[in-house]
Amino acid sequence: MNIVVLMKQTFDTEEKIVIRGGEVSEDGVKFVINPYDEYAVEEAIRLKEAHGGTVTVLSVGPDRCTEALRTALAMGADEAVLINDSRITGDEYGLSRVLAAHLGGQAYDLLLGGSFSVDNGAGQIAVRTARLLGIPHVSSITKLEVSGTAAAVLRDAEGDTETVEVALPALFTAQQGLNEPRYPSLPGIMKAKKKPLRTLTLDDIGLSEADIAPRTERVTLSQPPERGAGRVLQGDLAAQTAELVHLLRTEAKAL
Repeated sequence: MNIVVLMKQTFDTEEKIVIRGGEVSEDGVKFVINPYDEYAVEEAIRLKEAHGGTVTVLSVGPDRCTEALRTALAMGADEAVLINDSRITGDEYGLSRVLAAHLGGQAYDLLLGGSFSVDNGAGQIAVRTARLLGIPHVSSITKLEVSGTAAAVLRDAEGDTETVEVALPALFTAQQGLNEPRYPSLPGIMKAKKKPLRTLTLDDIGLSEADIAPRTERVTLSQPPERGAGRVLQGDLAAQTAELVHLLRTEAKAL
């Protein structure tokens, strides 16, 4: 079984977000595998251990992404691919086209990714990529069983659980609860240094800058306003209710 994991490197969730000049500052920031993608890496390795085959981790980003890819290799993935080109932006349309262009020339049985990334939370890349590849997609899975050329999954559906069966190849995105990712062992870290990690550009996958022109534009980026102090309403219940309605209309603009 050939499994490909779509993986992103994101800020460590413990990092403080600092915005300078309308952009998130990366000075001194620690980067990690996107936590939801880490579930996907673990699930891919478990499937390989159960059924045999290979696990390839695929990422689009700058040179620093090699650190996250090496971590996935240390966990047990077999090879890694980084698509690194200054012409690629963070637009979901463009990124999905890049991934689909590369995957379209590869042999795979199953694609895995995280349900969303913790930095922008759009959750669009996997859906768009599956659409471009013309394969089924199931999001937010909490259980995955593969049998022959089909897979049965449980997916989180807003507090409920759905059972879905699809034919392979297909793309699945991992939700918390799918598994417990392993820590890379020392032997795994040493082996990872010798595992193949290829770096590709747009030219290598047959795309031009025009092919991935952004379809969305970020106008502004800012921190949310600081939360104000709470207010204690005075008077009897009727007076408090009237004051609350007044504040919701005039200050909170919620009514």
